[in-house]
Amino acid sequence: MFYTNVTRIKDFFIVGFPGLLPEHYGPVSALLLIVLLAIAVGNVFILVFVKCERSLHKPTYLIFCHLALCDFVFGGVTLPKIISKYWIDDSIISFYGCFTQMYFVHFLGATHSFILMVMALDRFIAVCAPLRYTAVFTNTTVSVLCGISWFMPMTWMVGVVLNALALPFCNSNLILHCYCDHLSILGLGCENVRNSKILGLGLAMFSLLVPLGFIIFSYFVVIVAVIRMSSSEGRIKTMSTCMPQLFITFLYYTPRCFVYLANNIGFTFSAPVRIVVVMLYSLLPAAVNPIIYCFKTKDIKECLKKKFLTRKINFTMKS
Repeated sequence: MFYTNVTRIKDFFIVGFPGLLPEHYGPVSALLLIVLLAIAVGNVFILVFVKCERSLHKPTYLIFCHLALCDFVFGGVTLPKIISKYWIDDSIISFYGCFTQMYFVHFLGATHSFILMVMALDRFIAVCAPLRYTAVFTNTTVSVLCGISWFMPMTWMVGVVLNALALPFCNSNLILHCYCDHLSILGLGCENVRNSKILGLGLAMFSLLVPLGFIIFSYFVVIVAVIRMSSSEGRIKTMSTCMPQLFITFLYYTPRCFVYLANNIGFTFSAPVRIVVVMLYSLLPAAVNPIIYCFKTKDIKECLKKKFLTRKINFTMKS
């Protein structure tokens, strides 16, 4: 059948969580608002704290800042619309607004993955070549690597969006998700979207598996290097410097790998369960990461203790 390139859909409707009863709209919107505030407050705090604390102007904490910025923007891109759906019954998102949201969802997801690879490289050099670490892995090096991590997905996602925009859309305009993503939009096309799906899947696998492969290799080498240390105190100290990165990486990759593996072995989720799982693994790391930075990173924890004690002493003296 022949289709013109004229788009008949003017707006999309965000379905959100299928089957959710109206009496639950209020609690769900309140919960999502709390998550949004947690993401915003936590990640902005990390950005401001590292910026203002000169002792934290180091490569590791610069990487944390890039992750915090990525998480902050992701929360701001995905949550306001679904909150407004359940808060004020506003489900409509414009045609181009939906594609813009799709662009940022996948761009930020890929960027996050590549920044985690830079984080793994940081620990790899710090443990395996500690004497060369300060000379090789400088703030400038981190800025360049993280800049590349932002720039690469930024460019290829333009191609993905333009490819999807070229499709004729004349079917349903219901987005069966809490935000616009590539597969949801392609499912509304009027013609065979197989090539578009292959393009999107290929880039998604590249941005997921290439960093993951390097991360697994680097931490395997790190663990081997730690095991070979003669001092048990040195082993504990070295592993403690890697724990925040390991927690963050585990939170990001484990649920994604589980979902992809489940799909490949034929285990499928119902639409409501799938959407809940995707929302959990998309937003939970963004809300939890700042807590990991603060309580699992020695330097940040020590700085927070000093500031808290200083304020407590000043308050006591004034009293």
